[in-house]
Amino acid sequence: MGSKSEKNQAQLIYLKPSEGRKYDMGPMKAIFKADGSETARKYSVSEWWLEPKTKGPGIHSHEEDDLFYVIEGTMSFFLKDKWVDAAQGAFIIAPAGVKHDFENRSSARAGLLNFSVPGDFEDNMPAIVEWFKEHPIERTDA
Repeated sequence: MGSKSEKNQAQLIYLKPSEGRKYDMGPMKAIFKADGSETARKYSVSEWWLEPKTKGPGIHSHEEDDLFYVIEGTMSFFLKDKWVDAAQGAFIIAPAGVKHDFENRSSARAGLLNFSVPGDFEDNMPAIVEWFKEHPIERTDA
């Protein structure tokens, strides 16, 4: 136990539906399922839920690859230079450095599963939550 190879392995995790570390940003909420030492810093797994007619985090890019899978409803994604509507079951990869965003333009709640590679994205969440307290999320016009 405690060998170097074990420290480079992900932990065994079982979470029931809705379990995880929750971050409330008003009409946008995140639930982190695994990150950091739980994944040997290799990836981060989180759910993101947006209420109807809710803008997302805003167009941005970062050093991690983002993989998205729409688990409920329809999300609109900005990918590089255009918006696309992604229905339940859609899969998107936004490679590192590519500008992207997501928002819920529909009249129903929508959710996505996000994998961020490499991990440690959750370390940013307290600052992100604070930023959204100072800059409340807007509603979409669509």
